[in-house]
Amino acid sequence: MLRTTTLSLLLAGSASGYTLSRGTSAVSLRPALSKPAQFAPLVRMAEAAPAEAVVAPCIEDEAIEECTLASWDAGKITLPLPVVKQAQLFSLIFGWFFLNVMYNISNKRVLNAFAMPWMMSLSSLGVGVPFVLLLWATGIRKVPEIKGAGWKTLAPIGAAHAIGHAGSVIALGAGAVSFAQTVKAAEPVFTCVMSYLVLGTVFKWQVYVSLFPIIAGVCVASLKELSFSYKSLICALISNVAFASRAVLSKLTMNEPVGKNMDAANLYGVLTMMAFALTIPVAFYFEGGAVAATWAASTAIVGTPWLIKNIIINGMYYYLYNEVAFLTLNQVAPITHSIANTVKRVAIIVATCIVFQNPMSRIGVIGSSIAIAGTFGYSYAKQKWP
Repeated sequence: MLRTTTLSLLLAGSASGYTLSRGTSAVSLRPALSKPAQFAPLVRMAEAAPAEAVVAPCIEDEAIEECTLASWDAGKITLPLPVVKQAQLFSLIFGWFFLNVMYNISNKRVLNAFAMPWMMSLSSLGVGVPFVLLLWATGIRKVPEIKGAGWKTLAPIGAAHAIGHAGSVIALGAGAVSFAQTVKAAEPVFTCVMSYLVLGTVFKWQVYVSLFPIIAGVCVASLKELSFSYKSLICALISNVAFASRAVLSKLTMNEPVGKNMDAANLYGVLTMMAFALTIPVAFYFEGGAVAATWAASTAIVGTPWLIKNIIINGMYYYLYNEVAFLTLNQVAPITHSIANTVKRVAIIVATCIVFQNPMSRIGVIGSSIAIAGTFGYSYAKQKWP
């Protein structure tokens, strides 16, 4: 399932990842576009932009595979090509984990100081808009060309993206991050339902059986969760439904492109802009009347510079961790990505419990573990019994 887990996108600094390109006898590194991990159906990698200069010459033939890291008149420093590739992959996975954990921490920290989840949802989407525009303006990514019919197709997907992200932010603000993450682990259940309703997809029975541990784990965790909140539970479930809808509808657009240059990365960028535009009226409807008073009360405690800085940082974390997820998904097999995604969720729960000192009951830990392990079981079942 997709996470807002997904929606958002990748390391500004890491967003310009590198991919190996081969000539007749050399392998060069060139900038590559990313693809969102939390955006499981959007798993088509954007074509890498050509590079004119070789950054790190690599030799690859039957006899030798190596990359030159540095050279001078008296010698050079080289590493085996497999080692370089593994180091690149490790860096991507570490960046993905780090940015995702930091997003959850910063989001909860800002919400604790500025309790306006709709405005936070709007700001985190809005920070990604100029980033996408910059990529298009500089030619790093090709500008998408979408006609009227294409916009009509994308409208419900953009709405699902907006609702899913808002539901996730509200859930994180209403309860403990650990609890919201546990509930969001149930996204595969809703994906299966939406896949059947919209696409008519019927999975093998083994896939449906793998959903039961997820459901059971969420139920067990909810029973004795020390920071249980109905608002957090309901909003996390709404987020699951919205992101499941986004995943299924996005799959349709990837099978039948709605315009030119609409690869996965550009599709996510367009959806981010649409979600931002759709969130504006809703955010001001629910919180517009109180935003001035809440802002004044918040800045009186934490200060205006702190609040503005952390809102911007939070938005960058959100967009960039999705961009790194794009790059990571392009580098690994689906089952490897599923394992990493499971470990990432555990890292988020552990990190946020430590930072915010939110205790979890023993049965809550057991329930969360069952639910998270269930999401891996579901991913494995889909790969083994497609």
